[in-house]
Amino acid sequence: MLHASGFTPRLLRPDEERELLKYGLGITNVVQRASAQADELSAEEYREGGRRLARKVSRLRPRWLAVVGVTAYRTAFGERTARIGPQEQPIGGARVWVLPNPSGLNARWTPKAMAEEFSRLREAAGAQAER
Repeated sequence: MLHASGFTPRLLRPDEERELLKYGLGITNVVQRASAQADELSAEEYREGGRRLARKVSRLRPRWLAVVGVTAYRTAFGERTARIGPQEQPIGGARVWVLPNPSGLNARWTPKAMAEEFSRLREAAGAQAER
């Protein structure tokens, strides 16, 4: 999705995650424990992950925080009515945008629609991939 939406000039492999820093991007997890499906994680794990992420954002001071997955965002940050898109409340001083989860389990969103939503964030943030 990062490439399809214009955040990166080429498709990066998973082992190239550190390359994202060149584009002013970073990736982390709300919950540190791996799971096959989101429902395997407890609400408390999400809430603790949200607190940890808010501390990290306060320390690192990014302009934007994108959270992938509206259910994860709602649970981690107690925003029960949140929708995909920009959020009213900042986290750790950063503006927040909730993105659809590109997991194959998220059949409601087509790759094209997801890329369009990621592009909306890129445009709002003024980010452009190096050409």
